[in-house]
Formats: sequence, structure tokens, C-alpha cells
Amino acid sequence: MIIVMQRGASEDHIARIIQFLTSLGINVERMSGQQQTIIGIVGSSNGLDIQSMSTMDGVQDVVRVSSPYKLTSRTTHPADTIVTFADGTRIGGNAPSIVIAGPCSVESEDQLRRTAECVRKAGGRFLRGGAFKPRTSPYAFQGLGFDGLEMLRKVSQEFGLFIVSEVMEPAHVPSIAEFTDIVQVGARNMQNFPLLRQLGNITRPVLLKRGPAATIEEWLMAAEYIMAGGNQNVILCERGIRTFETAVRHTTDISAVPIVKKLSHLPVIVDPSHGTGKREYVNAMSRAAIAAGADGVMVEVHPDPDRALSDGGQSLTFELFEEMVCDLVRIGDALDRPLLIEPFTGSTTLKPRPKVSAH
Repeated sequence: MIIVMQRGASEDHIARIIQFLTSLGINVERMSGQQQTIIGIVGSSNGLDIQSMSTMDGVQDVVRVSSPYKLTSRTTHPADTIVTFADGTRIGGNAPSIVIAGPCSVESEDQLRRTAECVRKAGGRFLRGGAFKPRTSPYAFQGLGFDGLEMLRKVSQEFGLFIVSEVMEPAHVPSIAEFTDIVQVGARNMQNFPLLRQLGNITRPVLLKRGPAATIEEWLMAAEYIMAGGNQNVILCERGIRTFETAVRHTTDISAVPIVKKLSHLPVIVDPSHGTGKREYVNAMSRAAIAAGADGVMVEVHPDPDRALSDGGQSLTFELFEEMVCDLVRIGDALDRPLLIEPFTGSTTLKPRPKVSAH
């Protein structure tokens, strides 16, 4: 960070800035030109919001010269992070791209089992399903809670699938981490900092969705909270941002994939179901995501979308899901990065998760 003083700023103004910073234990370096003086911050700013100094007398501008996120930055971690599961399945780096699929909400064991069978027969390894659902209306279906997680555990073990499910409360993190293989942070909770801090205390991979109004920097800073707590297994998920466009629910920011890949070492997947809100566009945006270099996609699938208790309009039928997987296989082969497809043989290598009590 550097502080650019106004042209002709007095020595008194410059001295006050330097004295203020050094009194806080911040190391500074003064660089004087013929007409302007620049004060450089060397090392840590000791928690001070340096940007706020732009209003001080004699200051023209405060300019950041390095990224505020250190742990998520590719500058400090050039190699790709690869999240690895117990059976050797990987996400990130040069690993095959993945498909995470399942219903928006767990509604019943029958609905979940039928969906899991479809996902597994298509070669998928990851089953998503919401047990706790943040909804705009307090009267909408809020999920089955821990009963839904029990269903996810039972069905996933039956079909050899990894579980992806959302956590909403910091107090639920330890319990939900026992039920799931990837703990999801929804878009509405991207900046729920107590929740992010708690997720830093576990070792389960965390799938962090981008908020609908979040910049890429804010998204990476949210990931920084988790990694600063000690959990390095973070997967980023682009799920669409809110723009002026009304033809779709959100605007799927495909450009975020290569941008984040340049800025960060973390795996990036795309959720075109929430990104568009309309099932007719999900396949096309999934293809675009893989073509842009995403490490995978996450889509919603339901046996009867028109009767779904949440987000039926963006959920794929089984037939559309199978068609999408076939398309993604062709895209992956063309890019020499195959899709992770493992047909179900009736046996599973996944170990049963320990049963935990609801908290």
C-alpha cells in the first residue's frame, strides 16, 4: 500500500502522516519526487484500514500495490490446490472435471434415492441436497434439517456417492461436517464471517458460493477467512451475480473462471442452475463453464421438477441431466481434460460415516 501526497503538500502534513503510522507500529518508507511525496507501507499495516487515510489533510490517494488476500492468492501459492478424498478422487489442478448433482432440497427418501440412482448411473460421484434451506419467505419450505442429512447419508452409502450439503449456522458446523463430504456455504452466507471462521476449524472441504452482489475480490477474501482459520480445502463456486438483466434469474459470470484461476490457486466450479434459474439454459452454461476451464459444475436434478418444493424451474429432469453429462464428456475429451465418470457397479468404496447427534 502506498499513500500519495498532494502536489505541494507541506512538510507538516507529511510529518503528521508518518508520525501517525509509526505510532501504530507500522513501518514506512518516504519517497520524495520533485513535486510529490509518496509514503510506502512496508510489511504489515497492523490491522489499520489504510484506505481510510485518503480523507486526511495532504493526502491525494491511497493505492494498493498487492492483493489483500494472501492465502488464496496464486502469488504466494503458485501451485494449484487439489482437494483429495479418501478414495483418491480429486478436485482441482489437472484432475478430471466433476459433476455435482442432486435436488435443491431433500424432500423424501424416495425422491432422494431416485435422484441418486440417476446421478450414479450417469457416472457422477457427488450428490448435492439441501437439508437446511435459506429461503426469502419465512413460509417457504425450509428443509428437513438433520432428518434430511440422515437420508443423504443412507442413500449416499447405498450408491457410493459423496455428499454436498449446506450449513447455515456456526453451531451446526461440527455436526454437518460429520454427515457430509463437502460442506457448502450458500451465496447468502458468503460474508457470514462467524460461520466462515468456524469452517476454518474443520478439515472437511468447503464449497464457497459467490454472493449475488459480491466482487471477485470479496469472494476471495471470504475464502481467506476459512483458510486463515486453518482449513486449506476450499472450493470456489460461481453461481451467478445480480445484474440489470431480467431474462434470467442471475447472470452467470463465466469470465470469473479464468479470472479467478489467474488470481487464485483454489479449484473453481460453476452452478448454472442458480446462475440462470431456468433449466433450458443449464446445459449450455455447463458446457461453457467446462470450456472456460472450470474444475466442474453443480446442477440441480429432480425426478419431477414441476412438483419440487424449491427451485423446480431450474432443476433438470433425469433425461436432461443424462444429455448434459454426455455433452460434457465430449467437451472434456476435446479439451484433453476428461470428465470424472465412474459407472456404478453395485459396490462402493466409501466408508460409512459415523452417526452423530443433532445439535
